[in-house]
Amino acid sequence: MLEQYFPILVFILVGLGLGVILLSLGKMLSPSRPDPEKTSPYECGFEAFEDARMKFDVRYYLVAILFILFDLEIAFLFPWGVVLQDIGWGGFVAMMVFLAILVVGFAYEWKKGALEWE
Repeated sequence: MLEQYFPILVFILVGLGLGVILLSLGKMLSPSRPDPEKTSPYECGFEAFEDARMKFDVRYYLVAILFILFDLEIAFLFPWGVVLQDIGWGGFVAMMVFLAILVVGFAYEWKKGALEWE
């Protein structure tokens, strides 16, 4: 029973070993020239600030939501298109409901102005 899991264990060990080796080689061979711009924290598209109550533009988050909408749509449309003949009308209706939900999210993005670039 356990011998069936041996290839998985070997795969995990080889992956971990290769990762450690490549990270070590990169650390040893790459130049280290830190500067303030490289070491500054960057998370959400605007400069860090001290006061958490400060107002900021939410357009960054609207663009992130828009990316997730289109990313999900494409990630589910390709496999659906491949098996459409096998799943029949039930699969077709389920995908149309899914796309309708995505269209609602897209309409929200459009209404909020996330598609208008300045």
